[in-house]
Amino acid sequence: MYTISNRLKMGSIILMVVGLLGIGYGFWTAPGTVEEAKEMVADHNDNHGAVTTHGDEYATEAHEDEGHDAAHDEHVLHQLQNKPWAALYVAAFFFFMIALGVLAFYAVQRAAQAGWSPLLFRVMEGITSYIVPGGIIVFVILVLSVMHMNHLFVWMDADVVAHDVLLQGKAGYLNPTFFLIRAAIFLAGWIGYREYSRKLSLAQDESNDDSNFKMNFRISAAFLVFYLISESIMSWDWIMSVDPHWFSTLFGWYVFASMFVSGITVIAMVTIYLKSKGYLEQVNDSHIHDLAKFMFGISIFWTYLWFSQFMLIWYANIPEEVTYYVTRIEDYNLPFFAMVAMNFLFPVLLLMNSDYKRINWFVIMAGIVILAGHYMDVFNMIMPSTVGDQWYIGIPEIGAVLFFAGLFVFWIFRALASAPLQPTRNPFIEESKHFHY
Repeated sequence: MYTISNRLKMGSIILMVVGLLGIGYGFWTAPGTVEEAKEMVADHNDNHGAVTTHGDEYATEAHEDEGHDAAHDEHVLHQLQNKPWAALYVAAFFFFMIALGVLAFYAVQRAAQAGWSPLLFRVMEGITSYIVPGGIIVFVILVLSVMHMNHLFVWMDADVVAHDVLLQGKAGYLNPTFFLIRAAIFLAGWIGYREYSRKLSLAQDESNDDSNFKMNFRISAAFLVFYLISESIMSWDWIMSVDPHWFSTLFGWYVFASMFVSGITVIAMVTIYLKSKGYLEQVNDSHIHDLAKFMFGISIFWTYLWFSQFMLIWYANIPEEVTYYVTRIEDYNLPFFAMVAMNFLFPVLLLMNSDYKRINWFVIMAGIVILAGHYMDVFNMIMPSTVGDQWYIGIPEIGAVLFFAGLFVFWIFRALASAPLQPTRNPFIEESKHFHY
Protein backbone atom coordinates (compact mmCIF):
# COMPACT_ATOMS: atom_id res chain seq x y z
CA MET A 1 0.00 0.00 0.00
CA TYR A 2 1.48 3.32 -1.09
CA THR A 3 1.73 6.18 1.38
CA ILE A 4 2.33 9.72 0.15
CA SER A 5 5.54 11.05 1.67
CA ASN A 6 5.61 14.20 3.78
CA ARG A 7 8.25 15.65 1.47
CA LEU A 8 6.05 15.18 -1.59
CA LYS A 9 3.00 16.49 0.23
CA MET A 10 4.85 19.54 1.51
CA GLY A 11 6.46 20.18 -1.87
CA SER A 12 3.09 20.16 -3.65
CA ILE A 13 1.57 22.50 -1.04
CA ILE A 14 4.50 24.93 -1.41
CA LEU A 15 4.02 24.88 -5.19
CA MET A 16 0.34 25.71 -4.76
CA VAL A 17 1.03 28.57 -2.33
CA VAL A 18 3.78 30.10 -4.47
CA GLY A 19 1.61 29.62 -7.56
CA LEU A 20 -1.36 31.35 -5.94
CA LEU A 21 0.85 34.31 -5.08
CA GLY A 22 1.98 34.51 -8.71
CA ILE A 23 -1.60 34.29 -9.99
CA GLY A 24 -2.72 36.93 -7.49
CA TYR A 25 0.13 39.20 -8.56
CA GLY A 26 -0.99 38.89 -12.17
CA PHE A 27 -4.54 40.01 -11.37
CA TRP A 28 -3.35 42.71 -8.96
CA THR A 29 -1.05 44.33 -11.55
CA ALA A 30 -3.53 44.10 -14.45
CA PRO A 31 -4.48 47.58 -15.72
CA GLY A 32 -7.91 48.96 -14.89
CA THR A 33 -7.95 51.91 -17.30
CA VAL A 34 -6.67 52.78 -20.76
CA GLU A 35 -4.10 55.14 -19.22
CA GLU A 36 -2.70 52.35 -17.02
CA ALA A 37 -2.57 50.04 -20.06
CA LYS A 38 -0.63 52.66 -22.06
CA GLU A 39 1.81 53.11 -19.19
CA MET A 40 2.29 49.36 -18.85
CA VAL A 41 2.96 48.95 -22.59
CA ALA A 42 5.41 51.86 -22.52
CA ASP A 43 7.28 50.42 -19.53
CA HIS A 44 7.39 46.99 -21.16
CA ASN A 45 8.62 48.44 -24.46
CA ASP A 46 11.44 50.22 -22.62
CA ASN A 47 12.60 46.90 -21.20
CA HIS A 48 11.69 44.55 -24.08
CA GLY A 49 11.44 46.74 -27.16
CA ALA A 50 12.05 43.93 -29.60
CA VAL A 51 9.15 41.87 -28.30
CA THR A 52 6.41 44.40 -29.08
CA THR A 53 7.74 46.16 -32.19
CA HIS A 54 4.66 45.05 -34.12
CA GLY A 55 2.43 46.63 -31.50
CA ASP A 56 4.48 49.87 -31.60
CA GLU A 57 4.06 50.16 -35.38
CA TYR A 58 0.35 49.55 -35.09
CA ALA A 59 0.03 52.15 -32.35
CA THR A 60 1.98 54.70 -34.45
CA GLU A 61 -0.24 54.14 -37.49
CA ALA A 62 -3.36 54.26 -35.38
CA HIS A 63 -2.33 57.63 -33.98
CA GLU A 64 -3.17 59.19 -37.35
CA ASP A 65 -6.83 58.40 -36.77
CA GLU A 66 -8.13 59.49 -33.39
CA GLY A 67 -11.11 57.12 -33.42
CA HIS A 68 -8.92 54.25 -34.50
CA ASP A 69 -6.42 55.18 -31.82
CA ALA A 70 -9.07 55.06 -29.08
CA ALA A 71 -10.33 51.69 -30.32
CA HIS A 72 -6.78 50.35 -30.40
CA ASP A 73 -6.11 51.55 -26.86
CA GLU A 74 -9.30 49.87 -25.65
CA HIS A 75 -8.26 46.67 -27.43
CA VAL A 76 -4.83 46.73 -25.78
CA LEU A 77 -6.49 47.28 -22.39
CA HIS A 78 -8.60 44.14 -22.91
CA GLN A 79 -5.52 42.19 -23.98
CA LEU A 80 -3.58 43.17 -20.86
CA GLN A 81 -6.60 42.44 -18.66
CA ASN A 82 -6.83 39.06 -20.36
CA LYS A 83 -3.20 38.21 -19.62
CA PRO A 84 -3.64 36.76 -16.07
CA TRP A 85 -6.89 35.09 -17.14
CA ALA A 86 -5.23 33.52 -20.17
CA ALA A 87 -2.26 32.36 -18.09
CA LEU A 88 -4.68 30.75 -15.64
CA TYR A 89 -6.73 29.17 -18.42
CA VAL A 90 -3.72 27.74 -20.28
CA ALA A 91 -2.34 26.06 -17.16
CA ALA A 92 -5.78 24.87 -15.99
CA PHE A 93 -6.56 23.31 -19.35
CA PHE A 94 -3.08 21.80 -19.77
CA PHE A 95 -3.16 19.81 -16.53
CA PHE A 96 -6.80 18.87 -17.07
CA MET A 97 -6.03 17.59 -20.56
CA ILE A 98 -3.28 15.35 -19.14
CA ALA A 99 -5.83 13.58 -16.94
CA LEU A 100 -8.29 13.44 -19.84
CA GLY A 101 -5.62 11.92 -22.09
CA VAL A 102 -4.88 9.27 -19.45
CA LEU A 103 -8.62 8.52 -19.22
CA ALA A 104 -8.71 7.82 -22.96
CA PHE A 105 -5.64 5.57 -22.76
CA TYR A 106 -7.15 3.73 -19.79
CA ALA A 107 -10.45 3.20 -21.60
CA VAL A 108 -8.59 1.89 -24.66
CA GLN A 109 -6.70 -0.62 -22.50
CA ARG A 110 -9.95 -1.76 -20.90
CA ALA A 111 -11.85 -2.02 -24.17
CA ALA A 112 -8.98 -3.83 -25.92
CA GLN A 113 -8.56 -6.20 -22.95
CA ALA A 114 -4.83 -5.55 -23.20
CA GLY A 115 -2.68 -8.10 -21.39
CA TRP A 116 0.43 -5.98 -20.82
CA SER A 117 -1.07 -3.01 -18.94
CA PRO A 118 -3.18 -4.18 -15.91
CA LEU A 119 -0.20 -3.61 -13.59
CA LEU A 120 -0.43 0.07 -14.55
CA PHE A 121 -4.19 0.44 -14.06
CA ARG A 122 -3.92 1.86 -10.53
CA VAL A 123 -1.44 4.47 -11.76
CA MET A 124 -3.86 5.48 -14.50
CA GLU A 125 -6.77 5.58 -12.07
CA GLY A 126 -4.75 7.79 -9.73
CA ILE A 127 -3.96 10.28 -12.50
CA THR A 128 -7.54 10.37 -13.79
CA SER A 129 -8.75 11.32 -10.31
CA TYR A 130 -7.58 14.85 -11.21
CA ILE A 131 -10.43 15.10 -13.73
CA VAL A 132 -12.77 16.07 -10.86
CA PRO A 133 -10.95 19.15 -9.45
CA GLY A 134 -9.33 19.99 -12.78
CA GLY A 135 -12.63 19.84 -14.65
CA ILE A 136 -14.44 21.90 -12.03
CA ILE A 137 -11.78 24.63 -12.18
CA VAL A 138 -11.94 24.82 -15.99
CA PHE A 139 -15.75 24.93 -15.82
CA VAL A 140 -15.62 27.78 -13.29
CA ILE A 141 -13.34 29.76 -15.64
CA LEU A 142 -15.83 29.17 -18.45
CA VAL A 143 -18.71 30.34 -16.23
CA LEU A 144 -16.76 33.47 -15.28
CA SER A 145 -16.18 34.10 -19.00
CA VAL A 146 -19.93 33.87 -19.62
CA MET A 147 -20.41 36.35 -16.75
CA HIS A 148 -18.07 38.77 -18.59
CA MET A 149 -15.40 38.67 -15.92
CA ASN A 150 -12.87 38.48 -18.77
CA HIS A 151 -12.63 38.83 -22.56
CA LEU A 152 -11.24 35.39 -23.41
CA PHE A 153 -14.15 34.54 -25.72
CA VAL A 154 -15.03 37.54 -27.89
CA TRP A 155 -18.22 35.91 -29.20
CA MET A 156 -19.69 36.23 -25.68
CA ASP A 157 -19.70 40.04 -26.08
CA ALA A 158 -23.06 41.11 -27.51
CA ASP A 159 -21.57 44.36 -28.87
CA VAL A 160 -18.94 42.43 -30.82
CA VAL A 161 -21.54 40.02 -32.26
CA ALA A 162 -23.79 42.93 -33.25
CA HIS A 163 -21.08 44.23 -35.59
CA ASP A 164 -19.88 40.84 -36.87
CA VAL A 165 -21.96 39.09 -39.53
CA LEU A 166 -19.95 35.86 -39.27
CA LEU A 167 -20.51 35.58 -35.51
CA GLN A 168 -24.20 36.30 -36.00
CA GLY A 169 -24.31 33.31 -38.32
CA LYS A 170 -22.73 31.11 -35.63
CA ALA A 171 -24.90 32.43 -32.79
CA GLY A 172 -27.12 29.35 -32.81
CA TYR A 173 -24.14 27.29 -31.68
CA LEU A 174 -21.86 29.86 -30.06
CA ASN A 175 -24.17 31.20 -27.39
CA PRO A 176 -23.34 31.21 -23.65
CA THR A 177 -26.20 29.00 -22.43
CA PHE A 178 -25.66 26.21 -24.97
CA PHE A 179 -21.90 26.53 -24.44
CA LEU A 180 -22.19 25.83 -20.70
CA ILE A 181 -24.73 23.03 -21.22
CA ARG A 182 -22.32 21.25 -23.55
CA ALA A 183 -19.45 21.71 -21.09
CA ALA A 184 -21.53 20.32 -18.22
CA ILE A 185 -22.58 17.26 -20.26
CA PHE A 186 -19.00 16.51 -21.26
CA LEU A 187 -17.66 16.86 -17.72
CA ALA A 188 -20.48 14.73 -16.32
CA GLY A 189 -19.72 12.01 -18.86
CA TRP A 190 -15.96 11.99 -18.27
CA ILE A 191 -16.23 12.13 -14.48
CA GLY A 192 -19.07 9.60 -14.42
CA TYR A 193 -17.12 7.05 -16.43
CA ARG A 194 -13.98 7.56 -14.37
CA GLU A 195 -15.75 7.13 -11.04
CA TYR A 196 -17.80 4.11 -12.12
CA SER A 197 -14.86 2.37 -13.79
CA ARG A 198 -12.71 2.94 -10.71
CA LYS A 199 -15.48 1.50 -8.52
CA LEU A 200 -15.69 -1.63 -10.72
CA SER A 201 -11.90 -1.95 -10.75
CA LEU A 202 -11.70 -1.98 -6.96
CA ALA A 203 -14.74 -4.26 -6.65
CA GLN A 204 -13.11 -6.79 -8.98
CA ASP A 205 -10.36 -7.40 -6.40
CA GLU A 206 -12.97 -8.40 -3.83
CA SER A 207 -15.16 -10.40 -6.21
CA ASN A 208 -15.37 -14.16 -6.75
CA ASP A 209 -16.09 -13.86 -10.48
CA ASP A 210 -15.27 -11.60 -13.43
CA SER A 211 -18.58 -9.75 -13.63
CA ASN A 212 -17.05 -6.40 -12.64
CA PHE A 213 -14.26 -6.84 -15.18
CA LYS A 214 -16.76 -7.61 -17.94
CA MET A 215 -18.91 -4.62 -17.02
CA ASN A 216 -15.81 -2.42 -17.10
CA PHE A 217 -15.05 -3.74 -20.57
CA ARG A 218 -18.54 -2.90 -21.83
CA ILE A 219 -18.75 0.60 -20.37
CA SER A 220 -15.21 1.40 -21.58
CA ALA A 221 -16.08 0.44 -25.15
CA ALA A 222 -19.23 2.59 -25.00
CA PHE A 223 -17.38 5.45 -23.33
CA LEU A 224 -14.80 5.65 -26.14
CA VAL A 225 -17.59 6.52 -28.58
CA PHE A 226 -18.79 9.30 -26.25
CA TYR A 227 -15.21 10.41 -25.65
CA LEU A 228 -14.28 10.85 -29.30
CA ILE A 229 -17.38 12.95 -29.96
CA SER A 230 -17.20 15.01 -26.77
CA GLU A 231 -13.44 15.62 -27.01
CA SER A 232 -13.78 16.99 -30.54
CA ILE A 233 -16.62 19.33 -29.61
CA MET A 234 -14.78 20.36 -26.44
CA SER A 235 -11.73 21.34 -28.50
CA TRP A 236 -13.91 23.52 -30.73
CA ASP A 237 -15.69 25.10 -27.76
CA TRP A 238 -12.91 25.61 -25.24
CA ILE A 239 -9.98 26.35 -27.53
CA MET A 240 -10.88 27.06 -31.15
CA SER A 241 -13.72 29.44 -30.24
CA VAL A 242 -11.29 31.89 -28.62
CA ASP A 243 -10.57 32.71 -32.29
CA PRO A 244 -14.11 32.24 -33.67
CA HIS A 245 -13.37 33.36 -37.22
CA TRP A 246 -10.86 30.56 -37.74
CA PHE A 247 -11.69 26.92 -38.32
CA SER A 248 -9.96 23.61 -38.99
CA THR A 249 -11.52 20.20 -39.57
CA LEU A 250 -8.40 18.58 -38.08
CA PHE A 251 -8.48 20.47 -34.82
CA GLY A 252 -10.29 17.87 -32.70
CA TRP A 253 -7.76 15.19 -33.63
CA TYR A 254 -4.89 17.63 -33.15
CA VAL A 255 -5.92 18.44 -29.57
CA PHE A 256 -6.56 14.76 -28.90
CA ALA A 257 -3.03 13.83 -29.99
CA SER A 258 -1.60 16.50 -27.68
CA MET A 259 -3.55 15.33 -24.63
CA PHE A 260 -2.99 11.63 -25.46
CA VAL A 261 0.79 11.87 -25.63
CA SER A 262 0.91 14.14 -22.57
CA GLY A 263 -1.19 11.65 -20.58
CA ILE A 264 0.93 8.64 -21.59
CA THR A 265 4.07 10.60 -20.70
CA VAL A 266 2.77 11.28 -17.18
CA ILE A 267 1.83 7.59 -16.76
CA ALA A 268 5.44 6.69 -17.55
CA MET A 269 6.89 9.35 -15.24
CA VAL A 270 4.64 8.46 -12.27
CA THR A 271 5.35 4.75 -12.78
CA ILE A 272 9.10 5.34 -12.81
CA TYR A 273 8.83 7.49 -9.68
CA LEU A 274 6.86 4.81 -7.81
CA LYS A 275 9.34 2.13 -8.87
CA SER A 276 12.21 4.29 -7.59
CA LYS A 277 10.47 4.32 -4.18
CA GLY A 278 10.22 0.54 -4.08
CA TYR A 279 6.63 0.14 -5.30
CA LEU A 280 5.29 -1.62 -8.41
CA GLU A 281 7.95 -4.33 -8.13
CA GLN A 282 6.24 -6.40 -10.84
CA VAL A 283 6.51 -3.59 -13.41
CA ASN A 284 9.56 -4.31 -15.55
CA ASP A 285 11.61 -2.64 -18.27
CA SER A 286 9.25 -3.94 -20.94
CA HIS A 287 6.34 -1.99 -19.45
CA ILE A 288 8.44 1.20 -19.46
CA HIS A 289 9.60 0.36 -22.99
CA ASP A 290 5.98 0.08 -24.19
CA LEU A 291 5.01 3.39 -22.59
CA ALA A 292 8.04 5.04 -24.19
CA LYS A 293 7.02 3.54 -27.55
CA PHE A 294 3.63 5.19 -27.17
CA MET A 295 5.34 8.48 -26.26
CA PHE A 296 7.43 8.22 -29.42
CA GLY A 297 4.62 7.01 -31.69
CA ILE A 298 1.98 9.54 -30.60
CA SER A 299 4.58 12.33 -30.89
CA ILE A 300 4.97 11.35 -34.55
CA PHE A 301 1.18 11.23 -34.90
CA TRP A 302 0.92 14.72 -33.37
CA THR A 303 3.55 15.98 -35.82
CA TYR A 304 1.66 14.47 -38.75
CA LEU A 305 -1.51 16.29 -37.69
CA TRP A 306 0.33 19.55 -36.99
CA PHE A 307 2.03 19.50 -40.39
CA SER A 308 -1.15 18.47 -42.23
CA GLN A 309 -3.08 21.34 -40.67
CA PHE A 310 -0.30 23.88 -41.15
CA MET A 311 0.75 22.89 -44.67
CA LEU A 312 -2.76 22.74 -46.16
CA ILE A 313 -3.80 26.08 -44.66
CA TRP A 314 -0.52 27.78 -45.54
CA TYR A 315 -0.48 26.45 -49.12
CA ALA A 316 -4.14 27.31 -49.80
CA ASN A 317 -3.50 30.83 -48.45
CA ILE A 318 -7.17 31.57 -47.80
CA PRO A 319 -7.23 34.81 -45.74
CA GLU A 320 -9.79 33.56 -43.20
CA GLU A 321 -7.61 30.54 -42.43
CA VAL A 322 -4.00 31.59 -42.93
CA THR A 323 -4.27 34.58 -40.58
CA TYR A 324 -4.17 32.07 -37.72
CA TYR A 325 -0.61 31.11 -38.59
CA VAL A 326 0.50 34.56 -39.73
CA THR A 327 -0.31 35.90 -36.24
CA ARG A 328 1.64 33.10 -34.54
CA ILE A 329 4.67 33.26 -36.81
CA GLU A 330 4.92 37.06 -36.61
CA ASP A 331 4.14 37.61 -32.92
CA TYR A 332 4.91 34.18 -31.38
CA ASN A 333 7.88 33.15 -33.46
CA LEU A 334 9.95 31.65 -30.64
CA PRO A 335 7.23 29.66 -28.79
CA PHE A 336 5.67 28.56 -32.08
CA PHE A 337 8.77 26.96 -33.58
CA ALA A 338 10.22 25.89 -30.22
CA MET A 339 7.00 23.95 -29.61
CA VAL A 340 7.45 22.04 -32.89
CA ALA A 341 11.06 21.20 -31.99
CA MET A 342 10.15 20.05 -28.47
CA ASN A 343 7.19 17.95 -29.60
CA PHE A 344 8.81 16.38 -32.67
CA LEU A 345 12.59 16.66 -32.89
CA PHE A 346 13.37 15.89 -29.25
CA PRO A 347 11.16 12.77 -28.98
CA VAL A 348 12.60 11.47 -32.26
CA LEU A 349 16.19 12.07 -31.18
CA LEU A 350 15.71 10.82 -27.61
CA LEU A 351 13.39 7.86 -28.12
CA MET A 352 14.22 6.52 -31.59
CA ASN A 353 16.69 4.01 -30.17
CA SER A 354 14.91 1.00 -28.67
CA ASP A 355 17.48 0.60 -25.87
CA TYR A 356 16.97 4.16 -24.65
CA LYS A 357 13.27 3.42 -24.07
CA ARG A 358 14.30 1.07 -21.25
CA ILE A 359 16.48 3.62 -19.44
CA ASN A 360 14.37 5.30 -16.77
CA TRP A 361 16.21 8.59 -16.50
CA PHE A 362 16.21 8.90 -20.29
CA VAL A 363 12.45 8.42 -20.44
CA ILE A 364 12.03 11.02 -17.66
CA MET A 365 14.19 13.52 -19.56
CA ALA A 366 12.22 12.95 -22.77
CA GLY A 367 8.98 13.25 -20.78
CA ILE A 368 9.92 16.64 -19.33
CA VAL A 369 10.66 17.99 -22.82
CA ILE A 370 7.40 16.56 -24.21
CA LEU A 371 5.29 18.04 -21.40
CA ALA A 372 6.97 21.45 -21.72
CA GLY A 373 6.40 21.31 -25.47
CA HIS A 374 2.71 20.55 -25.14
CA TYR A 375 2.27 23.29 -22.57
CA MET A 376 3.72 25.60 -25.24
CA ASP A 377 1.26 24.07 -27.71
CA VAL A 378 -1.70 25.07 -25.51
CA PHE A 379 -0.01 28.46 -24.94
CA ASN A 380 0.18 28.98 -28.72
CA MET A 381 -3.46 27.99 -29.17
CA ILE A 382 -4.85 30.37 -26.52
CA MET A 383 -2.57 33.38 -26.13
CA PRO A 384 -2.50 34.95 -29.64
CA SER A 385 -6.30 35.26 -29.70
CA THR A 386 -6.61 36.55 -26.13
CA VAL A 387 -3.55 38.75 -25.45
CA GLY A 388 -2.26 39.34 -28.99
CA ASP A 389 1.26 40.74 -29.22
CA GLN A 390 1.24 41.80 -25.54
CA TRP A 391 2.47 38.36 -24.47
CA TYR A 392 5.51 37.37 -22.47
CA ILE A 393 6.07 34.54 -20.02
CA GLY A 394 6.12 36.28 -16.68
CA ILE A 395 4.98 35.83 -13.09
CA PRO A 396 1.29 35.05 -13.87
CA GLU A 397 2.22 32.31 -16.36
CA ILE A 398 4.84 30.74 -14.09
CA GLY A 399 2.58 31.09 -11.04
CA ALA A 400 -0.33 29.35 -12.80
CA VAL A 401 1.88 26.44 -13.86
CA LEU A 402 3.27 26.07 -10.32
CA PHE A 403 -0.18 26.14 -8.73
CA PHE A 404 -1.71 23.53 -11.02
CA ALA A 405 1.42 21.37 -10.92
CA GLY A 406 1.20 21.35 -7.11
CA LEU A 407 -2.52 20.59 -7.15
CA PHE A 408 -2.03 17.87 -9.77
CA VAL A 409 0.75 16.13 -7.83
CA PHE A 410 -1.08 16.40 -4.50
CA TRP A 411 -4.35 15.09 -5.88
CA ILE A 412 -3.08 12.14 -7.90
CA PHE A 413 -0.67 10.87 -5.24
CA ARG A 414 -3.37 11.16 -2.61
CA ALA A 415 -5.57 9.02 -4.89
CA LEU A 416 -2.73 6.52 -5.38
CA ALA A 417 -2.48 6.14 -1.60
CA SER A 418 -6.18 5.27 -1.28
CA ALA A 419 -5.99 1.74 -2.71
CA PRO A 420 -3.40 -1.02 -3.34
CA LEU A 421 -1.17 -0.18 -6.30
CA GLN A 422 -1.53 -3.62 -7.84
CA PRO A 423 -4.83 -5.23 -8.91
CA THR A 424 -5.17 -8.80 -7.69
CA ARG A 425 -8.11 -10.38 -9.54
CA ASN A 426 -7.86 -8.86 -13.01
CA PRO A 427 -8.03 -11.85 -15.43
CA PHE A 428 -4.94 -10.59 -17.25
CA ILE A 429 -2.82 -9.78 -14.21
CA GLU A 430 -0.55 -12.80 -14.60
CA GLU A 431 0.04 -11.99 -18.23
CA SER A 432 0.94 -8.45 -17.23
CA LYS A 433 3.36 -9.70 -14.55
CA HIS A 434 5.21 -11.84 -17.09
CA PHE A 435 5.14 -9.32 -19.89
CA HIS A 436 8.42 -9.15 -21.81
CA TYR A 437 9.17 -7.56 -25.11
